[in-house]
Amino acid sequence: MNRHLTLKTLLITLSSTVLIYTIFTFQTEGANLLQVFFSNITALNWNGQFNLDFSCYLLLSGLWIMWRNKFSTKSIILGIIASIIGIIVFAPYILYLLQKEKGDLQKVLVGNK
Repeated sequence: MNRHLTLKTLLITLSSTVLIYTIFTFQTEGANLLQVFFSNITALNWNGQFNLDFSCYLLLSGLWIMWRNKFSTKSIILGIIASIIGIIVFAPYILYLLQKEKGDLQKVLVGNK
């Protein structure tokens, strides 16, 4: 049995759930995400605090992707996309790394360093 099955299942569930939720939200709310996102931050309320905190996590995940891949052009592009789109990109990237590194979590985290 695959020892990373729980992690893989979680990653697939998270990315699928957020993708489906995003599609429904886009259909009902439109594409004005950035306006809502930044207006919450500038309102200095709990929604804004959450958005700011979440932005920091997204930025950190994007920087990690870039660092892990030695700031190659592809990693910079993927890191920027992951910083914007979030778990919809980040979880499949982790799944890809788990496959590529044959489940070696140390290599998944730091690459060939």
